[in-house]
Amino acid sequence: MILTDQQILAEIERGNIVIEPYDRACLGTNSYDVHLGRYLATYRDAVLDARSHNQIDVFEIPTEEGFVLQPGTLYLGVTEEYTESHAQVPFLEGKSSVGRLGIDIHATAGKGDVGFCNTWTLEISVTQQVRVYAGMPIGQLIYFAVQGDVQTFYNRKANAKYNERTDKPVESMMWKNSF
Repeated sequence: MILTDQQILAEIERGNIVIEPYDRACLGTNSYDVHLGRYLATYRDAVLDARSHNQIDVFEIPTEEGFVLQPGTLYLGVTEEYTESHAQVPFLEGKSSVGRLGIDIHATAGKGDVGFCNTWTLEISVTQQVRVYAGMPIGQLIYFAVQGDVQTFYNRKANAKYNERTDKPVESMMWKNSF
């Protein structure tokens, strides 16, 4: 079941959903709009290695002129909003207006876990050149109710790789897995 606007508001009041900064105008019928943060990142190497710690270069999006994204480059972005979800599963989806510009905001990581507490790293790719701006609407969070008790919340997992609070994009931590 997807939470409606009234249910999202009730969960915010209970402290089960946290959104910072919060703006009531961003609450839709059954979602909450999130915005592109100030920072983007690109990987340093052309070939990425799943077993290695691939380094990124983080840069700030120029305030007035924005930044032109290029096809064929994976950009890591970040949401302006820090979120917490203590009783629901959050899903991040792109806004249709963003998709109509040829922007994908996530390659595979659209689902959060109960207990995820952080900003969202975006895996941005484009079909053609497009200029983006910090603060522009970029996606929407949809919250799903869960059935049953949660044994281990994400923010309490000993092996959770993305718990450190940040306002910058975070590179893949695949290299921390055993394989």
